[in-house]
Amino acid sequence: MTSTPPPKLRRPRASLIALGLTVALAVTSAATLAACSGLGAGTVDTAGKVDFDTPLPVPPLAVPTVEADGTKTFELDARAGTTEFLPGKKTTTWGFDGSYLGPTLVADRGDEVRVRVTNHLTEETSVHWHGMHLPARMDGGPHQMVSPGEVWEPRWRIDQPTATLWYHPHLHGRTEQHVQLGMAGMFLLRDPQEAALALPRTYGVDDLPVIVQDKRFGSDGQFTDSTSGFIGPIGDTLVVNGAIGPYAEVTTDRVRLRLLNASAARTYDFGFSDRRTVQLIATDGGLLPAPVALDHIRLSPGERAEIVVAVQPGEHAVLRSFPPDLGLDGPLPGMNAGTDTLDVLQLRAAASLEHRPEVPAALTPTEPLPKPQVTRTFRLDGHEINGRKMESGRVDETVTVDTAEEWVVTNTMDLPHSFHVHDVQFRIASIGGAPPPPELAGWKDTVYLPPQTEFRLRLQFSDYTDPDAPYMYHCHLLAHEDAGMMGQFVVVRPGEHAGVVPEDTTAPHGGSGPRKDTSHDH
Repeated sequence: MTSTPPPKLRRPRASLIALGLTVALAVTSAATLAACSGLGAGTVDTAGKVDFDTPLPVPPLAVPTVEADGTKTFELDARAGTTEFLPGKKTTTWGFDGSYLGPTLVADRGDEVRVRVTNHLTEETSVHWHGMHLPARMDGGPHQMVSPGEVWEPRWRIDQPTATLWYHPHLHGRTEQHVQLGMAGMFLLRDPQEAALALPRTYGVDDLPVIVQDKRFGSDGQFTDSTSGFIGPIGDTLVVNGAIGPYAEVTTDRVRLRLLNASAARTYDFGFSDRRTVQLIATDGGLLPAPVALDHIRLSPGERAEIVVAVQPGEHAVLRSFPPDLGLDGPLPGMNAGTDTLDVLQLRAAASLEHRPEVPAALTPTEPLPKPQVTRTFRLDGHEINGRKMESGRVDETVTVDTAEEWVVTNTMDLPHSFHVHDVQFRIASIGGAPPPPELAGWKDTVYLPPQTEFRLRLQFSDYTDPDAPYMYHCHLLAHEDAGMMGQFVVVRPGEHAGVVPEDTTAPHGGSGPRKDTSHDH
């Protein structure tokens, strides 16, 4: 039986600009984006048209070296290569430890981890640990660049609940290019609380990573961003874990899918072609208080969701992306990938399946939202936040550690944006003055912003302070981020002021470590 769809995130009817002006704004804004050459892709529909003839690749688990003090050291080598997505054609790609994407890193709560990032590319890059709580100098943003031939070794302690996180470059002005070429991977966190629950968790068997990207290929087999909307490049072909048209052999009657929208611009609305009910068990920051029964889940770029789907012996179940509700009017959805239907992945159930228990009715205790002591306002318009574009030497916000805050975030346009905050997971207190729907009630670090709708986010920064090293907040539509839709904040001790933010906080001779680590635990 198909569940009743969760409440859609609808905005109030925009009264600021008429539809004609909206379309003109879309055209003008889209023209400012790099590699933009049109008004979107129209409607793309691959439902029932995908030949699922490629086994789903499962990124390998990275095997760390365990040091004498217990530190787990992972190796990540950024390198260029080629990948054959299309028969007989080699596509230029980048990846970590391979030609495309990267291995899955796994760590337990309490682990001390170090990652040796070696840059074998011919240009500088960075590696950001998206969703991770860690010192600003280890965050891997645009202040921690790694030069060609150099090594960067961030180190931190895992101190957050089980979650599906990911890593990707975060260099100012070129993040979209590096991610589009394939530089991304998952970082899974585990803890005893999740381990005690009856959930599928055998990686690659009943617990599958599903990294979804949309691509467009030129006649030569190379990636092309020739078709764009205001949101950025729009592809017509899905690449899942590095494969087109993948299928996964399923041997258990319940399967956990870790969905990651690793696209640069496209928002998906994931569900199954028969609209079967699935159990949503986790979002960006980890487990929900209880599973949510639904038949679709919307994910904008950077967002994650964990679902558990039940399958029957011998059946073929198709994961599909339905047209997402972007909160847009008139022709704007069709110009920004809002009318597309895309087949993603086929699950092929064996004739005989091992049993997995039903998802527990309770997953993690509900934590009350703290009463905010500080309120900040963020208005997203064009490629600016609060009327400003990113400047690497400017601190936009100064946050006092261990202070409960409310961030009031509004997309003031009639076109799409999103919002991502580094270092912290937040809770959504309200959307347009109403409580969030169940699928948005858990811990988040990225959220889609429908036009003209106010989001109130509750968050609190803990543990790490550094007046001279910033974290980022930004739109996670990567073309917007690259165009300057990003700000910086530092976390300081009570009574302390922001310091001087340098252009680069890596070592003087290239990414071997921080110049000065003033972060500390409280």
